[in-house]
Amino acid sequence: MPTLLFKTSINCANCLRAVTPFLDAEASIQKWQVDTTDPAKILTVEGENPIPELIMKAVAQAGFDIEPLAA
Repeated sequence: MPTLLFKTSINCANCLRAVTPFLDAEASIQKWQVDTTDPAKILTVEGENPIPELIMKAVAQAGFDIEPLAA
């Protein structure tokens, strides 16, 4: 299963609650998590065929910054 990594501005429990409906609605995502202890707030996404542009759009719609990282 492919894994994508993103640097985000998702940094707390409230942020996670805000972004959850957006990421859960993205059909290409099977599992995701944010490491809020990492200074870069790394979002890890797993799925059969996750589409980076759609993931970035979902996070941006939730009001957070996001940029792709090399896996």
